[in-house]
Amino acid sequence: MSRKKEIVNGRMENYLRAGGWSNYSEYMNAVEQDATGELERQLVNMLTTNHTYFMRESEHFEYLRKVVLPWLRQKEAARKDLCIWCGAASTGEEPYTLAMVLMDFFGLEHASWDTKVLATDISTEVLQHAMAGVYSKEALNAVPEQWKRRFFRLMPDNEHYSVTGELKKEVLFRKFNLMEPFPFKRKMHVVFLRNVMIYFDAKTRRELIQKVYDNMEPGGYLFVGQTETIDRSSTPFRLIQPSIFRKEE
Repeated sequence: MSRKKEIVNGRMENYLRAGGWSNYSEYMNAVEQDATGELERQLVNMLTTNHTYFMRESEHFEYLRKVVLPWLRQKEAARKDLCIWCGAASTGEEPYTLAMVLMDFFGLEHASWDTKVLATDISTEVLQHAMAGVYSKEALNAVPEQWKRRFFRLMPDNEHYSVTGELKKEVLFRKFNLMEPFPFKRKMHVVFLRNVMIYFDAKTRRELIQKVYDNMEPGGYLFVGQTETIDRSSTPFRLIQPSIFRKEE
C-alpha cells in the first residue's frame, strides 16, 4: 500500500470511530443524505493535507523574480495587469509569498500595476486560516527580514505575527475545486499548482494540466511541486527546468 493510501485510511478510520459510524458505507450514506453539505465539507477538510510554509521551494520564487516578471513587465507594459493564480492556497503561505515577490519586484511602480494573486483551495478550513493571516514566529523563519518588517506585525502575545492590510489586499482567497470547470474570464500569466496533484490519478492529472494549459496566456508559466512530475508525452507544455513549464508563445 502506498504512503498516500496509508495516510487516507488512517485518517478515515479515526474519523469514523470518533463520529460513531460503524463502517465506510454507513458514513458515505450519511454524507450523501446530508442536505446541508456539512458532512461533505468536514470530509474535505479532514482528508486534505496542508503542509506548507513561507518561501517553500524558494528556487521557484527566484526564477519568478529573475526571469518571469521581467518578461511580464515588458509584455504587459500597456495594460499593467497580471493574472496570477495559486491553485492550492492551503493556509496562505504560498500566495502571500507570491504577493511579496510581486510587490518587491515592482517597487515604486507597483501602485500602477494590478498584480493581485488569486488563491484558491477546496478546504474552507484552511482558507479561513489564510484570510486571518496569523502565523507563528517559527513560520516566518525563512522570510527575509526586510519583508518581515514591511508585511507583518508582531502580535501582543509576542509569539505570532499578523499579515498587514497592505499585503492582505494583494491576495484574493476563494473556495474552488480543481475538478470543476475553470470559471476564469481571463487567461493566466502564471500558475502555481504545487504539491496538489499527489491526490489525483494519472488520467485526472493529465486532464487538469490540459485545463491549465487552455486557460493560460501564450508564454505563460506553470510551476508544480519539485517532487511532482508531468507526463511530457501527453502535455503541450514545454519543460523549462524540473518543475517549471511554459506554454508556447
